[in-house]
Amino acid sequence: MSTLERKLDSGEFVVTAEMPVIDGGGHAELQRQLEFMRPYVDAYNATDNLAAHAHVSPLAISIGLLQVGAEPVMQLVCRDKNRLALEADLMGAAMYGVQNICCLTGDDVTAGDEPEARRVFDLDGIQLIALARTLERGHYLSGRPIGADGTGVRFCVGAVENPSAPPLDYRIRRAAKKALAGARFLQLQMTYRTELLERFLHAAVDTGLSQRLAMIPSIMILRTAGAMRFVASSVPGIDMPAELVRRVESAVDAETECFEIAYELAYHAMTQPGVAGLHFISFRKDAGIAKLCARLGIETKQERETHGHSPSVAVG
Repeated sequence: MSTLERKLDSGEFVVTAEMPVIDGGGHAELQRQLEFMRPYVDAYNATDNLAAHAHVSPLAISIGLLQVGAEPVMQLVCRDKNRLALEADLMGAAMYGVQNICCLTGDDVTAGDEPEARRVFDLDGIQLIALARTLERGHYLSGRPIGADGTGVRFCVGAVENPSAPPLDYRIRRAAKKALAGARFLQLQMTYRTELLERFLHAAVDTGLSQRLAMIPSIMILRTAGAMRFVASSVPGIDMPAELVRRVESAVDAETECFEIAYELAYHAMTQPGVAGLHFISFRKDAGIAKLCARLGIETKQERETHGHSPSVAVG
Protein backbone atom coordinates (compact mmCIF):
# COMPACT_ATOMS: atom_id res chain seq x y z
CA MET A 1 0.00 0.00 0.00
CA SER A 2 1.35 3.43 -0.93
CA THR A 3 1.69 6.13 1.72
CA LEU A 4 -0.97 8.17 -0.10
CA GLU A 5 -3.45 5.28 -0.05
CA ARG A 6 -2.74 4.55 3.60
CA LYS A 7 -3.38 8.17 4.55
CA LEU A 8 -6.57 8.34 2.51
CA ASP A 9 -7.82 5.14 4.14
CA SER A 10 -7.08 6.48 7.61
CA GLY A 11 -8.80 9.80 6.94
CA GLU A 12 -5.62 11.84 7.32
CA PHE A 13 -5.59 15.14 5.44
CA VAL A 14 -3.31 14.73 2.42
CA VAL A 15 -1.24 17.19 0.43
CA THR A 16 -0.22 16.47 -3.14
CA ALA A 17 1.62 18.76 -5.54
CA GLU A 18 2.42 18.88 -9.22
CA MET A 19 6.05 18.47 -10.14
CA PRO A 20 7.22 21.22 -12.50
CA VAL A 21 7.84 19.81 -15.96
CA ILE A 22 11.28 18.28 -16.28
CA ASP A 23 13.42 18.34 -19.43
CA GLY A 24 16.60 16.80 -18.04
CA GLY A 25 19.07 17.26 -15.23
CA GLY A 26 18.68 13.88 -13.53
CA HIS A 27 18.40 13.47 -9.78
CA ALA A 28 19.93 16.88 -9.12
CA GLU A 29 17.06 18.61 -10.92
CA LEU A 30 14.48 16.51 -9.08
CA GLN A 31 16.07 17.36 -5.74
CA ARG A 32 16.14 21.06 -6.64
CA GLN A 33 12.45 21.08 -7.48
CA LEU A 34 11.52 19.11 -4.36
CA GLU A 35 13.56 21.15 -1.89
CA PHE A 36 10.87 23.57 -0.70
CA MET A 37 7.92 21.16 -0.95
CA ARG A 38 9.25 18.15 0.94
CA PRO A 39 8.16 19.09 4.49
CA TYR A 40 4.46 19.24 3.56
CA VAL A 41 3.79 17.19 0.42
CA ASP A 42 2.80 13.53 0.67
CA ALA A 43 3.00 12.68 -3.03
CA TYR A 44 4.05 14.43 -6.24
CA ASN A 45 2.31 14.30 -9.62
CA ALA A 46 4.62 13.33 -12.46
CA THR A 47 2.78 14.87 -15.40
CA ASP A 48 2.39 13.22 -18.80
CA ASN A 49 3.23 15.68 -21.59
CA LEU A 50 1.37 18.46 -19.81
CA ALA A 51 -0.89 20.57 -22.04
CA ALA A 52 0.24 18.48 -25.05
CA HIS A 53 3.87 19.62 -24.76
CA ALA A 54 6.59 16.94 -24.82
CA HIS A 55 8.72 16.51 -21.68
CA VAL A 56 10.51 13.72 -19.81
CA SER A 57 8.14 10.78 -19.45
CA PRO A 58 6.06 10.39 -16.27
CA LEU A 59 7.40 6.86 -15.78
CA ALA A 60 11.00 8.12 -15.77
CA ILE A 61 10.12 10.97 -13.40
CA SER A 62 8.21 8.61 -11.11
CA ILE A 63 11.11 6.18 -10.85
CA GLY A 64 13.45 9.11 -10.24
CA LEU A 65 11.22 10.42 -7.46
CA LEU A 66 11.31 7.04 -5.73
CA GLN A 67 15.09 7.02 -6.04
CA VAL A 68 15.36 10.36 -4.23
CA GLY A 69 12.92 9.34 -1.51
CA ALA A 70 9.71 11.00 -2.72
CA GLU A 71 6.40 9.28 -3.47
CA PRO A 72 5.10 9.80 -7.02
CA VAL A 73 1.64 9.97 -8.51
CA MET A 74 2.26 8.89 -12.10
CA GLN A 75 -0.12 10.57 -14.51
CA LEU A 76 -1.07 8.75 -17.71
CA VAL A 77 -3.03 10.34 -20.55
CA CYS A 78 -4.75 8.50 -23.37
CA ARG A 79 -3.97 11.08 -26.05
CA ASP A 80 -0.53 9.76 -27.05
CA LYS A 81 -0.67 5.98 -26.50
CA ASN A 82 -2.78 2.99 -27.40
CA ARG A 83 -3.79 0.33 -24.89
CA LEU A 84 -0.62 -1.70 -25.44
CA ALA A 85 1.62 1.24 -24.54
CA LEU A 86 -0.58 2.15 -21.57
CA GLU A 87 -0.43 -1.44 -20.28
CA ALA A 88 3.34 -1.39 -20.71
CA ASP A 89 3.68 1.87 -18.75
CA LEU A 90 1.48 0.58 -15.95
CA MET A 91 3.45 -2.64 -15.70
CA GLY A 92 6.71 -0.69 -15.84
CA ALA A 93 5.46 1.44 -12.95
CA ALA A 94 4.52 -1.64 -10.95
CA MET A 95 7.94 -3.19 -11.61
CA TYR A 96 9.65 -0.27 -9.85
CA GLY A 97 7.13 0.15 -7.03
CA VAL A 98 5.18 3.12 -8.41
CA GLN A 99 1.70 2.55 -7.01
CA ASN A 100 -0.16 5.87 -7.30
CA ILE A 101 -1.61 6.32 -10.78
CA CYS A 102 -3.70 9.25 -12.03
CA CYS A 103 -5.69 8.44 -15.18
CA LEU A 104 -6.65 11.17 -17.64
CA THR A 105 -8.08 11.29 -21.13
CA GLY A 106 -5.77 14.23 -21.90
CA ASP A 107 -5.94 17.54 -23.72
CA ASP A 108 -6.13 17.44 -27.50
CA VAL A 109 -2.87 17.92 -29.43
CA THR A 110 -4.13 21.30 -30.64
CA ALA A 111 -3.51 22.60 -27.09
CA GLY A 112 0.24 22.07 -27.51
CA ASP A 113 3.16 23.24 -29.61
CA GLU A 114 3.12 20.29 -32.03
CA PRO A 115 -0.48 20.31 -33.28
CA GLU A 116 0.49 18.15 -36.27
CA ALA A 117 1.01 15.19 -33.89
CA ARG A 118 -1.46 12.33 -34.32
CA ARG A 119 -3.92 11.88 -31.49
CA VAL A 120 -4.57 8.32 -30.31
CA PHE A 121 -7.36 8.16 -27.69
CA ASP A 122 -7.63 4.38 -28.00
CA LEU A 123 -9.04 4.50 -24.45
CA ASP A 124 -10.48 7.32 -22.40
CA GLY A 125 -9.76 8.17 -18.76
CA ILE A 126 -12.52 5.95 -17.37
CA GLN A 127 -11.40 2.99 -19.47
CA LEU A 128 -7.81 3.58 -18.33
CA ILE A 129 -8.95 3.34 -14.70
CA ALA A 130 -10.63 0.03 -15.52
CA LEU A 131 -7.44 -1.13 -17.27
CA ALA A 132 -5.38 -0.51 -14.13
CA ARG A 133 -7.89 -2.52 -12.10
CA THR A 134 -7.75 -5.32 -14.70
CA LEU A 135 -3.98 -5.57 -14.28
CA GLU A 136 -4.51 -5.75 -10.52
CA ARG A 137 -6.58 -8.89 -11.07
CA GLY A 138 -3.57 -10.56 -12.64
CA HIS A 139 -4.08 -10.39 -16.39
CA TYR A 140 -3.79 -8.10 -19.39
CA LEU A 141 -6.79 -6.89 -21.38
CA SER A 142 -6.31 -9.85 -23.69
CA GLY A 143 -6.84 -12.22 -20.77
CA ARG A 144 -3.20 -13.33 -20.80
CA PRO A 145 -1.96 -13.81 -17.22
CA ILE A 146 0.72 -11.57 -15.82
CA GLY A 147 3.79 -13.68 -15.07
CA ALA A 148 3.97 -17.42 -14.67
CA ASP A 149 1.76 -17.47 -11.56
CA GLY A 150 -0.75 -14.85 -12.71
CA THR A 151 0.09 -12.58 -9.78
CA GLY A 152 -1.43 -9.14 -10.12
CA VAL A 153 -0.03 -5.73 -9.22
CA ARG A 154 -1.15 -3.09 -6.71
CA PHE A 155 -2.20 0.45 -7.63
CA CYS A 156 -3.84 3.36 -5.87
CA VAL A 157 -5.81 4.70 -8.82
CA GLY A 158 -6.87 8.30 -9.11
CA ALA A 159 -8.51 10.53 -11.70
CA VAL A 160 -9.31 14.18 -12.33
CA GLU A 161 -12.51 16.14 -12.81
CA ASN A 162 -13.33 19.78 -13.54
CA PRO A 163 -16.04 21.02 -11.15
CA SER A 164 -16.57 24.25 -13.10
CA ALA A 165 -16.81 23.01 -16.70
CA PRO A 166 -20.25 22.81 -18.28
CA PRO A 167 -22.49 20.92 -18.32
CA LEU A 168 -22.13 21.05 -14.52
CA ASP A 169 -24.54 18.21 -13.68
CA TYR A 170 -22.60 15.90 -15.99
CA ARG A 171 -19.41 16.37 -13.95
CA ILE A 172 -20.80 14.54 -10.91
CA ARG A 173 -22.14 11.75 -13.11
CA ARG A 174 -18.77 11.41 -14.82
CA ALA A 175 -16.98 11.36 -11.47
CA ALA A 176 -19.36 8.61 -10.33
CA LYS A 177 -18.40 6.57 -13.41
CA LYS A 178 -14.74 6.95 -12.44
CA ALA A 179 -15.52 5.67 -8.95
CA LEU A 180 -17.42 2.74 -10.46
CA ALA A 181 -14.43 1.96 -12.70
CA GLY A 182 -12.22 1.77 -9.61
CA ALA A 183 -10.79 5.22 -8.86
CA ARG A 184 -9.83 5.89 -5.22
CA PHE A 185 -9.17 9.64 -5.34
CA LEU A 186 -10.15 12.58 -7.48
CA GLN A 187 -7.90 15.60 -8.01
CA LEU A 188 -10.23 18.44 -8.95
CA GLN A 189 -9.17 20.88 -11.62
CA MET A 190 -8.43 24.32 -10.21
CA THR A 191 -11.39 26.65 -10.30
CA TYR A 192 -11.63 30.35 -9.58
CA ARG A 193 -15.42 30.14 -9.23
CA THR A 194 -15.85 29.15 -5.60
CA GLU A 195 -19.60 28.73 -5.97
CA LEU A 196 -19.06 26.02 -8.58
CA LEU A 197 -16.61 24.13 -6.37
CA GLU A 198 -19.18 24.33 -3.56
CA ARG A 199 -21.88 22.99 -5.85
CA PHE A 200 -19.76 20.04 -6.94
CA LEU A 201 -18.58 19.10 -3.44
CA HIS A 202 -22.05 19.37 -1.88
CA ALA A 203 -23.40 17.14 -4.65
CA ALA A 204 -20.58 14.66 -4.02
CA VAL A 205 -21.51 14.52 -0.33
CA ASP A 206 -25.27 14.36 -0.95
CA THR A 207 -24.90 11.44 -3.39
CA GLY A 208 -22.39 9.57 -1.21
CA LEU A 209 -19.70 9.94 -3.88
CA SER A 210 -17.25 11.55 -1.44
CA GLN A 211 -17.35 8.34 0.60
CA ARG A 212 -16.03 6.42 -2.41
CA LEU A 213 -13.72 9.02 -3.92
CA ALA A 214 -11.35 11.19 -1.88
CA MET A 215 -11.96 14.75 -3.10
CA ILE A 216 -8.75 16.79 -3.50
CA PRO A 217 -9.29 20.32 -4.91
CA SER A 218 -6.39 21.94 -6.76
CA ILE A 219 -4.92 25.34 -5.91
CA MET A 220 -2.62 27.18 -8.30
CA ILE A 221 -0.15 29.78 -7.02
CA LEU A 222 0.59 32.33 -9.73
CA ARG A 223 2.81 35.42 -9.74
CA THR A 224 1.43 38.00 -12.19
CA ALA A 225 -1.71 39.18 -13.95
CA GLY A 226 -0.10 38.03 -17.18
CA ALA A 227 0.14 34.50 -15.81
CA MET A 228 -3.53 34.66 -14.89
CA ARG A 229 -4.46 35.69 -18.42
CA PHE A 230 -2.26 32.91 -19.83
CA VAL A 231 -4.00 30.30 -17.69
CA ALA A 232 -7.39 31.63 -18.75
CA SER A 233 -6.53 31.48 -22.45
CA SER A 234 -4.32 28.38 -22.60
CA VAL A 235 -5.58 25.91 -20.00
CA PRO A 236 -8.78 24.19 -21.18
CA GLY A 237 -11.73 24.46 -18.83
CA ILE A 238 -10.45 27.35 -16.69
CA ASP A 239 -12.69 30.38 -16.19
CA MET A 240 -10.67 33.27 -14.75
CA PRO A 241 -12.94 36.02 -13.38
CA ALA A 242 -11.99 39.43 -14.79
CA GLU A 243 -12.27 41.00 -11.33
CA LEU A 244 -9.44 38.80 -10.03
CA VAL A 245 -7.18 39.87 -12.89
CA ARG A 246 -8.00 43.53 -12.23
CA ARG A 247 -7.31 43.02 -8.54
CA VAL A 248 -3.77 41.82 -9.31
CA GLU A 249 -3.21 44.52 -11.94
CA SER A 250 -4.08 47.26 -9.45
CA ALA A 251 -2.08 45.78 -6.56
CA VAL A 252 1.13 47.38 -5.32
CA ASP A 253 2.78 43.94 -5.28
CA ALA A 254 1.29 41.57 -7.88
CA GLU A 255 3.05 38.48 -6.53
CA THR A 256 1.80 39.08 -3.00
CA GLU A 257 -1.73 39.63 -4.29
CA CYS A 258 -1.60 36.38 -6.28
CA PHE A 259 -0.55 34.59 -3.11
CA GLU A 260 -3.49 36.13 -1.24
CA ILE A 261 -5.88 34.90 -3.90
CA ALA A 262 -4.40 31.39 -3.67
CA TYR A 263 -4.80 31.51 0.11
CA GLU A 264 -8.44 32.59 -0.15
CA LEU A 265 -9.23 29.82 -2.64
CA ALA A 266 -7.43 27.20 -0.55
CA TYR A 267 -9.13 28.38 2.65
CA HIS A 268 -12.50 28.14 0.95
CA ALA A 269 -11.76 24.65 -0.40
CA MET A 270 -10.64 23.35 3.00
CA THR A 271 -13.88 24.48 4.63
CA GLN A 272 -16.07 22.53 2.19
CA PRO A 273 -17.60 19.16 3.06
CA GLY A 274 -15.99 15.97 1.81
CA VAL A 275 -12.54 17.46 1.16
CA ALA A 276 -9.77 14.93 1.85
CA GLY A 277 -6.80 17.15 1.02
CA LEU A 278 -5.40 19.77 -1.33
CA HIS A 279 -3.38 19.55 -4.54
CA PHE A 280 -0.97 22.44 -5.18
CA ILE A 281 0.45 23.78 -8.43
CA SER A 282 2.98 26.58 -8.12
CA PHE A 283 4.67 28.80 -10.69
CA ARG A 284 6.64 30.70 -8.05
CA LYS A 285 10.38 30.29 -7.73
CA ASP A 286 10.29 30.17 -3.94
CA ALA A 287 8.74 28.07 -1.19
CA GLY A 288 5.22 29.15 -2.17
CA ILE A 289 3.60 25.81 -1.41
CA ALA A 290 5.27 25.53 2.00
CA LYS A 291 4.34 29.13 2.85
CA LEU A 292 0.74 28.55 1.84
CA CYS A 293 0.47 25.32 3.84
CA ALA A 294 1.85 27.08 6.93
CA ARG A 295 -0.56 30.01 6.44
CA LEU A 296 -3.47 27.58 6.18
CA GLY A 297 -2.51 25.76 9.34
CA ILE A 298 -1.63 22.54 7.51
CA GLU A 299 0.91 20.69 9.58
CA THR A 300 4.06 19.17 8.13
CA LYS A 301 4.00 15.54 7.07
CA GLN A 302 5.74 14.53 10.25
CA GLU A 303 3.29 16.46 12.43
CA ARG A 304 0.26 15.05 10.61
CA GLU A 305 1.56 11.51 10.92
CA THR A 306 2.15 12.06 14.64
CA HIS A 307 -1.21 13.68 15.38
CA GLY A 308 -3.24 11.76 12.82
CA HIS A 309 -5.96 14.34 12.34
CA SER A 310 -7.15 16.87 9.78
CA PRO A 311 -5.88 20.45 10.06
CA SER A 312 -7.85 23.27 11.59
CA VAL A 313 -7.91 26.09 9.08
CA ALA A 314 -5.87 29.09 10.14
CA VAL A 315 -7.37 32.53 9.68
CA GLY A 316 -5.23 35.43 8.58
